Amino acid sequence: MDSDELNRDTVIELRERVDPVLLTALARSFELGFLGSMPVEEQIHHALGFVAILEERCGGAPGSVIDLGTGGGVPGLILLSCWPASRVVLMDASERRTAFLQETVDGWPTAANAEVIRGRAEELGRHSGLREMFDAVTSRSFGIPALAAECGSAFLVPDGWMVVSEPPDAAPEERWPATGLEAVGLAPVETIRLSDRFGYQVLRKTTAIDDRFPRRVGIPAKRPLF
Repeated sequence: MDSDELNRDTVIELRERVDPVLLTALARSFELGFLGSMPVEEQIHHALGFVAILEERCGGAPGSVIDLGTGGGVPGLILLSCWPASRVVLMDASERRTAFLQETVDGWPTAANAEVIRGRAEELGRHSGLREMFDAVTSRSFGIPALAAECGSAFLVPDGWMVVSEPPDAAPEERWPATGLEAVGLAPVETIRLSDRFGYQVLRKTTAIDDRFPRRVGIPAKRPLF
């Protein structure tokens, strides 16, 4: 597995594609406590890393993407702003957060292809309209690597790409072992750094996921595969 540095200038250029409407929405999300303590502008910068990585891997905007545990809309809303022609699904289990996201999407003229879905990934990953239907999956703070992999693979088409936010000093071989990922049809590709602040793990869907996965709600976190 390779390690590479994301070009900071590329991310800065992508900033121009963030709709100004989002700044108000994300400021409100921050005030509501949906985004954590990191300044909003830094969170946007982090989210644009997902955009840069997936565009490089997909040769442009993916046709469809689902953001797991999108919370207050990062990176989900940023993905939507950069890829208005793509199917962008914002998924979260919180009623308050999804209500906020739906309100944001409803008032956003260029968000016609956005979907906000409330529910648990373990259950939604078995839904016929969602299972293995997405070219890309993103995860900012969904959970431990094994949980993100098991749930994320359920949404990803074979040959699709998954990008997961990582601590910048993480040891990828320990957190994303090839043998463990193989069980859910994934393979580690590379770990990418953006400056010294952000890290991303890139995964590729190599085979269809087995019908056993994802396991029922709570089990992937309580009994991780790796």
